[in-house]
Amino acid sequence: MPCSLVVEKPICGVVCRKLKKNKKMRSEEQKKKNPKKKQKLPINPNWAQLQQTLQIHGSRPRKTSNTETQDSILGKRKERPDAEYDKSQINPLIPTNDDFSVTDAIAMDCEMVGVGQGNRSALGRVTLVNQWGNVLYDEFVRPVERVADFRTQISGIRPRDLRKARDFSTAQKKVAVLIKGRILVGHALSNDLKALLLSHPRKDLRDTSEYQPFLKGRRRKALQHLAAEFLGAKIQSGEHCPIEDARAAMLLYQRNKKEWEKSIRDQMRLRQKQKKRNQKGKTNEGVL
Repeated sequence: MPCSLVVEKPICGVVCRKLKKNKKMRSEEQKKKNPKKKQKLPINPNWAQLQQTLQIHGSRPRKTSNTETQDSILGKRKERPDAEYDKSQINPLIPTNDDFSVTDAIAMDCEMVGVGQGNRSALGRVTLVNQWGNVLYDEFVRPVERVADFRTQISGIRPRDLRKARDFSTAQKKVAVLIKGRILVGHALSNDLKALLLSHPRKDLRDTSEYQPFLKGRRRKALQHLAAEFLGAKIQSGEHCPIEDARAAMLLYQRNKKEWEKSIRDQMRLRQKQKKRNQKGKTNEGVL
C-alpha cells in the first residue's frame, strides 16, 4: 500500500497537465477557425449624423461659386491691361543710353528770372543735352542785375539756387563753345539766345515752335502741348524742368528729322535761287 500511493500521485499530476494543455490547444484552434466578431457599441446619434455629413462633403468635389470664378477670370484679365498700361506710361524722355558725348545736334532750354522791377527777363538757368537726351551742361546762372522775381512757380528757381551759381559770363562762354558749328534744337530759341546774348546761324536752328507740321494754322503751340500730342509725354505740369524741356525738343526733332532736314534743304535752295535772281536783276539794270 505505501508503495502504490507513492506511484499514483505523480501519474495523476502528469495526466492533469496533459489534459489542460490539450484543452488549451483546442480552444486556440477553435478561435483561429471561428474568430468571434467584436460586438459593436451603440453609436451616439449626434456622432452618426456628424459622420454622415462629413462623408457627404468629403465625397463631393468643392464647387467654386460663380462670383469666385468671375473674380479669378477678371483678375487675370486685369493683369494684361495693367502691364500694357505700365509700358505705355514709360517716360519717352528718359535717355536710352549713357552716351554723354557732344553730338552734332544739341538741344537747349533756359529758365528766366525777373530783374529790374520784375518785368524784364534774365537768365537764371541754362541746360544743354545731346541727341540722346543726356545732359552736357546744366547750371544755375547769377544775373548781373538784382533779381526782383524768381518766378519759382514756373522757373523752379529759388534764392538758394543762385547763391553759389555760375556768373553770367562763364555760363555764356561755355554755351557758346558747345553750340558752335552744331545744330541747335529748342523751343522759342530766340528768347534763349537773347537771354544769353548769343547768336546762331539760322540754317543751324531747329525751333519746334516754328516747324510747320507743329503749327496750328499760323499759331504756335506750347512745348507742353507738342510733347503731349506727338510724344505722349507730360511736362510743365508744375515748375518747369529745363532738362525735360530740352529732351522734349530734341525728341521732337529726332522723330521728324528726315522730313525736317529735307524742308531745310528746300528752303536753302529756294533762297539761293532768289538770291541769284536778284543778282541778275541788278546786273541787267546796270547794263541798261
